[in-house]
This record gives sequence, structure tokens and C-alpha cells, in this order.
Amino acid sequence: MSDDTSASGPGFTVEEVDSVTPAPRARVEDAPDQLVPGEQGAPERRRDYLDGFLAEKPQGIDPSQPGGAIYDGVIDALKEIFDPEIPVNIYDLGLIYGVDVSPESSVAVTMTLTTPHCPVAESMPGEVEMRVAAVPGVRDAEVNLVWDPPWDMAKMSDEAKLELGML
Repeated sequence: MSDDTSASGPGFTVEEVDSVTPAPRARVEDAPDQLVPGEQGAPERRRDYLDGFLAEKPQGIDPSQPGGAIYDGVIDALKEIFDPEIPVNIYDLGLIYGVDVSPESSVAVTMTLTTPHCPVAESMPGEVEMRVAAVPGVRDAEVNLVWDPPWDMAKMSDEAKLELGML
């Protein structure tokens, strides 16, 4: 490598050194005195770009659609109901096949049970109906118990599988 300038353009030079002085490390005692934001001379506090972003709900979403207040309230209510034999809520267990919210705020839940001979086959649909009907904004609730397609462990969420030690 040379430091000659050729016809194609300027070249570069290489300088060899034995050592370099390391950059100074930041020390707490070197920091300027802290001023309260808003006081004269205080630097303006930058807002965290995520501040409020994660807490904000999407605007213009129909309350009856996923992400809407009623739909999300129904899902939260379903996540509070636990199967008595398996320590996982019925939503993550995959027992809920569908949640339909009409424009009039009527909710229809399509669900199944782990087996037709489940000990809570008589009481679980009533509990689901009662919990869903108690969600603010829900006019009335209906539970449709179906057996087709049959429930299997593949319908469980990853959270449920992790809770049961299946992952």
C-alpha cells in the first residue's frame, strides 16, 4: 500500500501506532447535577416512545369484534373458568370453539367438553352462560355445547401445555 495518488483518485495512508489511550469511563460523580424537569435550565425529558403505546386500545374497533371491549371482556371472563379436573382455564384448554357477538351485544359461545361423560357436563355450560352474561355491555348470552369436532389435546394453547408440563 502506498500513499501515492493515482489517476483513479486519492489514496490513503496507513499509520502504525504502538498503543492508544483508552477512552475515559463514565463516572457518576462526573454527571451534572440533576434538575427537575420543568425547572429553568433543566433539559427537557424525552418521552419513552412506548409510553402509552402498549396501553392504548386500537381506535375505531367494533366492540363486538376481536380487540373490542365486549369481545375481549367475554374472553377474559372465559379465562376465569377452570376445568375441575385439569388446572387450566377452559379457553386455554381449547374448549371454546367460537365467540360470536352480535351488533345488539348478544353473545353466543360455542364450546365442547373434554368428553361427553365429563362430570361437569351439566353445570359447565350454565356457568359459562352466567359468567358471559355478567360481562359489562353484554345484553344476553347463549351457550351451544357441541361434540363435533371432538376435543383433543392439539386444541390446547401453548400456555396450557406449558402449565401441564407438555412442552
